[in-house]
Amino acid sequence: MHSLIQALILGILTSGVYALMASGQTLIFGIMKVINLAQGALVVLSAYLSYSLLTNWGIDPFLSIVITTPVLFGLGVAIQWTLLRPLHRDDAAELSLLVTFAVALGLEGLLSATYSTTYRSIQPGYENFSWTVLGYQVNAVRLFAFVLSLVMLAALYFLLQRTKFGRAVRATVQNPMAAQLLGVNSRVVAALGFGLGAATAAAAGAVFGIITPFNSGSHYDLISRLLTIVVLGGLGSIGGSIIAALVMGTGTALVSALASPIWSDFTFFVVLLLVLLLRPRGLFGAKTRGAL
Repeated sequence: MHSLIQALILGILTSGVYALMASGQTLIFGIMKVINLAQGALVVLSAYLSYSLLTNWGIDPFLSIVITTPVLFGLGVAIQWTLLRPLHRDDAAELSLLVTFAVALGLEGLLSATYSTTYRSIQPGYENFSWTVLGYQVNAVRLFAFVLSLVMLAALYFLLQRTKFGRAVRATVQNPMAAQLLGVNSRVVAALGFGLGAATAAAAGAVFGIITPFNSGSHYDLISRLLTIVVLGGLGSIGGSIIAALVMGTGTALVSALASPIWSDFTFFVVLLLVLLLRPRGLFGAKTRGAL
């Protein structure tokens, strides 16, 4: 029982990071109907940036988010504006898969040339520090990451629900034609929305690099996990992706404790297959265009 509760604690803390990554993926799909296959590569890019900032200038990974977030926001806006916006409207959904996958491959090649394919990890001084609470170990990095994810998700919720930009985003998601008639510039909203999705990858990338060794090809495994979470939660539902991340984070941790760490990774693919067979819309997916 002790090992199961310990695994549950680990899974809950880890799920916060996945929720942050998946929320950006869901946001991009909700606005543009684009499944961003480059999201994992953006996370890995952020991890490398945080690694370089720590190694060369001694900047703490959590503080490096202040630098990497605006950088990846700008990169996301540039990707949408230069590569996705020109796509023909009728074929945009299909072509965007190819474009974002090409972006992922391009980032992988750039990172391989810059850092080689050797696995790296971000190692701050407190990497292995933990607290003992009622006999259970709580890792400091994972707890900080969980708190960071909650703060970022709360900020994202406030942005979408309480600001003029958020209202424009939600209007574009629900009915893009009506939103344009009301004066919403859908092109600007799409560019900023893609940038915001990339910014969530930046915030999660630093933490990902601390808890997981990574190299330039790590985005393949990462994007498969994110797609599982997004599909399970329901395409277009940020709340659904958060709950799905919690389910998958705790589920894989329990499988690792009960069976083997090898099978924990396979859990994502089993869940994805079951969801596609039994409930293709996911747990909270809407029949119509997404509902943020």
